[in-house]
Amino acid sequence: MRLRSKLPPFSRMCARMQNHSTASPAPAALIDIGVNLAHDSYDADRDAVIARAQAAGVVQMLITGSSLAGTQRALALARAHPLRLFATAGVHPHHAAELTAQRAAELEDLARQPEVVAVGECGLDYFRDLSPRDAQRQAFHRQLELAASVRKPVFLHQRDAHADFAAILREHAAAWRGVAHCFTGSGQELACYLQLGLAIGITGWICDERRGAHLAALMPQIPAERLLLETDAPYLLPRDLKPRPASRRNEPAYLRQVAAAVARARGESLEALARSSSAAARALFGLPEVVTAAQPS
Repeated sequence: MRLRSKLPPFSRMCARMQNHSTASPAPAALIDIGVNLAHDSYDADRDAVIARAQAAGVVQMLITGSSLAGTQRALALARAHPLRLFATAGVHPHHAAELTAQRAAELEDLARQPEVVAVGECGLDYFRDLSPRDAQRQAFHRQLELAASVRKPVFLHQRDAHADFAAILREHAAAWRGVAHCFTGSGQELACYLQLGLAIGITGWICDERRGAHLAALMPQIPAERLLLETDAPYLLPRDLKPRPASRRNEPAYLRQVAAAVARARGESLEALARSSSAAARALFGLPEVVTAAQPS
C-alpha cells in the first residue's frame, strides 16, 4: 500500500514561505499641505505626532504660519526637520491688525527663508470679524504683494467673504499662484477659484455628514493636478474616524481618512489620489522628493 505524502508540493511551500516573509507594503505617500503643528496642543508630544504621521505615510507637511510669532515657530520646526517639514509665513485675517508697515518688513524677512514655501495663511474672514474688515483687506493686499515679490505661492483663507476675496485676488491675478486652503464652499465658489487658477485644499470637513456632504459631489470637478489634501490639525478631526481620540485633537496621521473620503467621491483608488495630490503639492510648493513613506527623518 502506498502512503500519500501529507507535505504540500515544493512550489506551493516556497510560495507560502515567500508570502510569510514579505513585509507589508508601505502606505501610499501623502503630503499634508496645512497643519498647525506649532499649536500648543502638541507641546507635550510633538515628536510623537510627527512620528505617527510618518508611520501613516504622511511623508511631508507644511506648517501653517498664521501670525508673526506663529511663523517663527513654524520656521524653527521646519529647520529641525529638513526635507520633511516646511513652513508658510503669513498673518491670518484674525491677526490682520498686527501687520503694520514695520511688522510687514519682519514678515518679508521670514517669507524669504528657504524653508518657507508659501506666503500665508492670509485672506479674509467676515464670519468672526476678529480684526476690522479694512485691516483685513489691507493685510491681504500686502501679503499678495509680498508673495509676488518673493515669488512664492499664497496659502489662502476665506470665510463668509467670497465677493471681496475674489475681487482682491483678481487685482493681483497676474502675479501669484496659490491654494484655497480648507475649501468648504459652494459649486459656484469652486468654479470661481478654479477660473482664478487656484489649487483647492480639502480637509476633514468632507468627512462630516452634517456640514460637508455637499463637497463629495464637487470632488470630480477639481483637476487632479490642482487637488491638495490637508488636515488643518489640531482642528477639523474627521467625524467618521473610528475610534475617535478621547482628546478630539486632530493630527496629521489622520490625513489618510481625508484622502479615503476624497478618493471615494472621485471614484478612484487611494493610491492614485495619493500620487496625484502629492505631485500637485510638490509642483505648487517646490517640495523635494522623498525616498519612501516609511523612511525615518
